[in-house]
Amino acid sequence: MNGDRVCASRVDRPLPAPLGHVPLRPFWLCRVCGQSWPCGRAKLDLLADYQDSPLNLFIYLAGLLHEAIDDLHRLNASTTGEVRGLFDRFLGWPARGRGRRPGLLPDSADEPGHVGGGAGHEEDDL
Repeated sequence: MNGDRVCASRVDRPLPAPLGHVPLRPFWLCRVCGQSWPCGRAKLDLLADYQDSPLNLFIYLAGLLHEAIDDLHRLNASTTGEVRGLFDRFLGWPARGRGRRPGLLPDSADEPGHVGGGAGHEEDDL
């Protein structure tokens, strides 16, 4: 290969897809904007990806919550003793937004007497 020619093997390779707003582990910060993950854009992307299966979104985020707790505990055990903030960060936002996005939780969650979510959770955390 000289200065005027391009190596054929490099031309045939597809360009890597942009990562998007995904977590930088083990820190659990957004790779794009540096905010705590899931950042606002990641939340919007997750809602779009799981719009037809909101229960699967909760299952996916619950798994990531456990991974984040483990990762962050390994980094600094003294800061992960209270996981309430992490729980809210991973699982609180889709529950609070369900009033604006019908179908985010199963219909049984809207029944009277159901514990969790519901009226009074109108914060917009996106």
